[in-house]
Amino acid sequence: MGADLLLFLFLTLAAAAAAAGQRPSTVTVGALFTYESTIGRAARLAIELAVDDVNADNVVLAGTKLNLISHDTNCSSFLGTIEALELMEKKVIAVIGPQSSGISHVISHVVNELHVPLLSFAATDSTLSASEYPYFLRGTISDYFQMHAVASIVDYYQWKQVTAIFVDDDYGRSGVSVLGDALAAKRARISYKATIPPNSDADVITDILFRANMMESRVFAVHVNPDTGMRLFSIAKKLQMMTSGYVWIVTDWLAAVLDSSRSRDLNDMSHIQGIIFLRHHTPESDAKTKFISKWNNVARNRSIDSALNSYGFYAYDSVWIVARAIDRFLNSGQQINFSTDPKLDDSNGSTLRLSTLKIFDGGEQLLQQLLLTNITGLTGQVRFDSDRNLVQPAYDILNVGGSGSRLIGYWSNYSGLSVIYPEILYRKPPNTSTSTQRLYSVVWPGDTTTKPRGWVFPNNGQPLRVGVPNKPSFKELVSGGTGHDNVSGYNIDIFNAAIKLLPYPVSCEFISIGDGISNPNYDNIISRVSTNHLDAAVGDFSIVRNRTKIAEFTQPYIEAGLVVVAPIRRETSSAWAFLKPFTVEMWCVTGALFLFVGVVVWILEHRTNVEFRGSPQQQVGTIFWFSFSTMFFAHRHSNSSWAFCANHMVVRRADHQFKLHC
Repeated sequence: MGADLLLFLFLTLAAAAAAAGQRPSTVTVGALFTYESTIGRAARLAIELAVDDVNADNVVLAGTKLNLISHDTNCSSFLGTIEALELMEKKVIAVIGPQSSGISHVISHVVNELHVPLLSFAATDSTLSASEYPYFLRGTISDYFQMHAVASIVDYYQWKQVTAIFVDDDYGRSGVSVLGDALAAKRARISYKATIPPNSDADVITDILFRANMMESRVFAVHVNPDTGMRLFSIAKKLQMMTSGYVWIVTDWLAAVLDSSRSRDLNDMSHIQGIIFLRHHTPESDAKTKFISKWNNVARNRSIDSALNSYGFYAYDSVWIVARAIDRFLNSGQQINFSTDPKLDDSNGSTLRLSTLKIFDGGEQLLQQLLLTNITGLTGQVRFDSDRNLVQPAYDILNVGGSGSRLIGYWSNYSGLSVIYPEILYRKPPNTSTSTQRLYSVVWPGDTTTKPRGWVFPNNGQPLRVGVPNKPSFKELVSGGTGHDNVSGYNIDIFNAAIKLLPYPVSCEFISIGDGISNPNYDNIISRVSTNHLDAAVGDFSIVRNRTKIAEFTQPYIEAGLVVVAPIRRETSSAWAFLKPFTVEMWCVTGALFLFVGVVVWILEHRTNVEFRGSPQQQVGTIFWFSFSTMFFAHRHSNSSWAFCANHMVVRRADHQFKLHC
């Protein structure tokens, strides 16, 4: 038994040693992105530095070197697909990139077939779903969250309509689709969609912006790529669309442009004054500070005319995500093997060499290791939820002013808009109540701090037809005339003040009714409103029954009623002041009525009630007592009962009842 146990242990150790010996000395991963682009320049150096740091690490991939092969996609779906196929021929087990959402859609079909995980650090398109592309994994924040951040800003300032300006590709269309749903949840909507074809020239963009400027909404949400974006704002300034009254909310592409510019052109900055834009929120840390310093030093030595942006942080973290996943993959005893795909067997003599493409046998296992990632990187906590999105997505909200920008707040899907760091709010209970949403003050286009209304009356819109009576009397209340400037009066001032309080602009055309010599028929004016010849009427109209049947009236803003003006006669106070409310005649009539009541009671009771008998003095006293009693009196005697009140008397007998009115 002991010999068997020793043999088992020996075989186990031998198998472990064999497995350790089979651990490869090098693993190859690929990278796809556009070298000469705003995002690509930052990502390329960040990926190189990350590979160096991984190979220098004594824990992750210890004894195994990470070999990176990068290909330039040239910002083209076609060339990107060709480069991806060439990369797959080199038997890579994972791919970092691409940066374009459109290219990601195409390449995802390739990696799905070959079972090679694809981790993109810049493809933000929310339609890149795990159900359609199971081997695609997003290492940055999805546009789903960014568009909800834009909707939160729109709702915070109480705008209800937005004009969406976007590039007409997968990236732009899917982003605006999510924005429409996010705005609908806030009871707002996209009123107009201005689509910009890819690679459009200045004339096309000018025409698109001109048509967008004809619409009612002055709130523009811009979701384009960096190359198109700056040209768009240059044209918008020429069209006078960067002046007071306009609102521009820009997605994170502008942050990538501004962060990547070492020396910002003041002329370019003048095109974007007052806009609000978003940037990925990456918490401050010592590792982030050291990496920025290292990146800048290397870029300076290589004469790289660009600076680091947030996508560079995500590219750096993506390399570490892949490296740690491969390390766990190898530690679990998995081996790197490839097999032939029968679908790609080059049996027909094709010159495309499809037979060189192999299926990675361990692709599913490596994908699961990627999904188990839970590290702290330069971008904060890196972990994937059940929908394969990064947890705790957050954005910085910035406002362009002068030669730079300033932070006005943050957005996270945990607590919405806030001026507190998202990582602090994550330690507290979630609170997305509208009353707790807050941003710092904004300097809007036109160098104003007054919140734009977000609307303007369209050039092709019909103004409200408002009828105004033109009469010779009481011109202080309303005075009609020809044209808007000739209409005046207190009623007109009230109407104009109410119009200004509306959250949207309303153009009005005052129509004078009457010749100014005689008063016009007010019923006729109101009937014109009911027959749609007028949209409204302003004047000193009385609210009477026949008019309320055909038109709606506002609440009265002048107190109505009859007023009597009389001189004040000052008199000295007197003990007989209580007699002042009634005249002498009224007091005499009142006293006579009291005596009449007393006599009637005496006549009815004299024959049956002994208390109403006696000497004449007693009977007279009883009559006066009943006459001037102001409180009710009750007297019970054998079979009779009495009750007196202020307005009538009820007499009850044993077998009948009757009422006497006073």
